[in-house]
Amino acid sequence: MVKLKDPEELRDMFANTPMENRRIFSIVAHIHHGKTSITDYLLSKAGLMADTEAGRKLLTNWDVIEKERKLTIFGSVINLGFEYDGKAYLLEVNDTPGHISWTGEVSRALRCSDGVVLVVCAVEGILTQTETNIRLSVGAEGCKPVLFINKADRLISELRLSPKAAYERLDTIIRGVNDYIRRVAPPQFAEEWTSNFKEGTVAVGSAKDGWAFTFPVLKRKNITPEIVFEKYAEGDKEWLRKTLPLHEAMLEMVINHLPDPETGQKNKIPSIWKGDLDSEVGKALLDTDPNGDLLGVIAKVVMDPKRLRAFLVGRVFSGTLKAGQEVRLLTRKSVQRVKRVGVQEVTDILDMPEIKAGNMFSIYGFICPAGESFSDSNIELTPFEQIKYAVEPVVSRTIEAANPQDIAKLDEIVKMWTLADPTLLFTFDKETKKTIISGIDPLQLEVLARRINDHVPINMSEPVVVFREKVEQRGQEFHTKSSNGHNKIKGYVEPLDEKTLELIKTRKVTADQPEKERARILKEEAGWNMKEARNIWDIYKNNVIVNMTAGVQRLDRLKQAIINVINDFVEGGPLAREPVMGLKIVITDCFVHEDPAHTGYSEVFTMTSSALNMSFLTAEPRLYEPVVRVDMRLPLHMMGEATKLISGHRGQVIDVRQLEKEGEAIVTGLIPTIETMDLADELRNATEGRGVLGYEFDSFKPVPSALAEEYIKEIRQRKKLPAAIPKPENWKRFIYSRH
Repeated sequence: MVKLKDPEELRDMFANTPMENRRIFSIVAHIHHGKTSITDYLLSKAGLMADTEAGRKLLTNWDVIEKERKLTIFGSVINLGFEYDGKAYLLEVNDTPGHISWTGEVSRALRCSDGVVLVVCAVEGILTQTETNIRLSVGAEGCKPVLFINKADRLISELRLSPKAAYERLDTIIRGVNDYIRRVAPPQFAEEWTSNFKEGTVAVGSAKDGWAFTFPVLKRKNITPEIVFEKYAEGDKEWLRKTLPLHEAMLEMVINHLPDPETGQKNKIPSIWKGDLDSEVGKALLDTDPNGDLLGVIAKVVMDPKRLRAFLVGRVFSGTLKAGQEVRLLTRKSVQRVKRVGVQEVTDILDMPEIKAGNMFSIYGFICPAGESFSDSNIELTPFEQIKYAVEPVVSRTIEAANPQDIAKLDEIVKMWTLADPTLLFTFDKETKKTIISGIDPLQLEVLARRINDHVPINMSEPVVVFREKVEQRGQEFHTKSSNGHNKIKGYVEPLDEKTLELIKTRKVTADQPEKERARILKEEAGWNMKEARNIWDIYKNNVIVNMTAGVQRLDRLKQAIINVINDFVEGGPLAREPVMGLKIVITDCFVHEDPAHTGYSEVFTMTSSALNMSFLTAEPRLYEPVVRVDMRLPLHMMGEATKLISGHRGQVIDVRQLEKEGEAIVTGLIPTIETMDLADELRNATEGRGVLGYEFDSFKPVPSALAEEYIKEIRQRKKLPAAIPKPENWKRFIYSRH
């Protein structure tokens, strides 16, 4: 092994390690399946911690809250040097969170990775977050996988399985992982990327006890798997730790079966970049060309919770990034200067003069949202696809500065945290003067609130579920006037079709893409009328504004104001001020007064918002609620408890798998998020602590009619809105009519 003695050694490795001897990969798993413990063994063998601490110290869990809760919140990058088969290798390792609250960290780490180590618990098997990780890594980001089945010691010491029963259980996990890989992998890799024990792409071990093996390891050492059962019977775990050290199996699997950056980019680029692969830039990306045009991505914003300093982490896919260089942010359309460039070592940056294509980087100098693409400052290239997230913000808390003088500071701090994690949203309620933060679940918001409170004392509400407002049919067309009567607008709203929504959610259609390209996609894939498709003004949070006016003079003067009013409307609809989704707003006519003095924002607001509200309320509006998919793993004879819990929480059982050989069952259901707040505790109580719950966001579904009015009233009361739901007549004074 190569022990990293000083920073110069790592700088030398970065400069001189051949590309074929580099690996960039992420370690991903369901929560508590052992990712960070496994990472410890790599750190110890690279000389960064004592062997005796490996698997226990959890070095990459450096944050105070991570240590308190014994879970990973921040993804960490660590660069490790090893010697294998007489060659020096450089590994860039991403240790990622397993809790659904921070699955966004997983998505961002995978954007920079060529490969992925899927960790699955031998006892719990494939859970919801396991499938999510496979979908994100193999499907969305084009990362080649290998499989590590951890906690195999529990099959022996807890379940007391025979060797035959243990092998069958491991085989069940391998087959389940492979089935899912085949479903989501790029078609050309669907079979090649499956895991196979005999080929060495599966490792089995125990991070707790420090041992692991692959088939090639056993073969080389002339050992059979039965030796593990014998050593546990003898109480000789130390023999296993020394003879079958975990790091050895892990390294062999990573080095022999995960791609180097040049191979990895050939696999990955078609999944994450939709530019012309035959162009000079496309060829540079596929060839990992350090001399090509610079094109890279900012994958994550790393925040220091105490000092609120941030640095950016990402990857250079073509060209070379240098300290002091100016870069163009392709989505934000601005130029920024890179002051420092280097590589991340958990919480620190090791400065480097430059980072070439095929490497991750860390930079200081500016801050921007995670997912931003960049190029040389003097050229503008096709940006990378937006990073895909498996979640939506469906829970919110209201926060306010304890001291009113801290409002501006609070706003600044909240903005920084939402830059770091795009799965968080925040809005400012102009009426209550409070900030609303929305996230994946209560835990994510609890941790965020604590981080904010470290810098600005805040008062906060209890977590509440965020609903959506959606229309079911086309609304009436209304012709409205401004309060001064000098300006007029005409239009209607209708629901977007599901195909268009899919194109928007997958970023195939965006607000900032070329008009002709967007129109072509909408026409060919969603059946849009070409005239409408060519006249989209904006796409905002899955809602589309279409300008179908003709020959309107001075409309450009009001365009941005109209867009702002509409986007403000979709932040909170008329039913309960919940976000609007899937809305198509069509403007059919407009009149703009020639004197700018008569076209102020308040005039634009009254005519536009009145038309929007009236058309929305005549379009059969409904309240939609977030629904999660839950997996309940529990003893077979307790299966009925799971089905009772799901049905008792307005849920629907969609699948039941009986694992008779393991004496267990997995019950899968769909449950409204609002019904899941205490579900984990209820499952533990119903199963005497033996049930395991996993969940992930599934979709938004209509609230049952019998409950909708009650929910709307509760939300309006909480938000201190008038009790009565508005009616179109509320805005009739703004209807324009010719006399």
